[in-house]
Amino acid sequence: MTNRSSFEAFKEKALKNEEVREEYEALEPIFALKKQMIKARLDAKLSQEDVATLLHTKKSNISRLESPNTKSLPNLSTLIEYAKAVGFNLEINLKRSHLAS
Repeated sequence: MTNRSSFEAFKEKALKNEEVREEYEALEPIFALKKQMIKARLDAKLSQEDVATLLHTKKSNISRLESPNTKSLPNLSTLIEYAKAVGFNLEINLKRSHLAS
């Protein structure tokens, strides 16, 4: 638990920096979506290997898809197929940005 505590302290300190906080907030929708994807898969009692089989791909691709790494974001059709494979529909909403005038 020491690592978790030190990470939380690091995160709290880092988020005090306005640039870091803005970047973190910009990535939040991606992190939230990936958490939802993992929860949906687990609720469906499917492993990453199961989903890979359903999508005719490799487990490593599903692992990468669910990863919090944002360097390679999935395309919309991949998200739709993933959602179907785990028994869900993909829903997308636009929200007004706090930066919009």
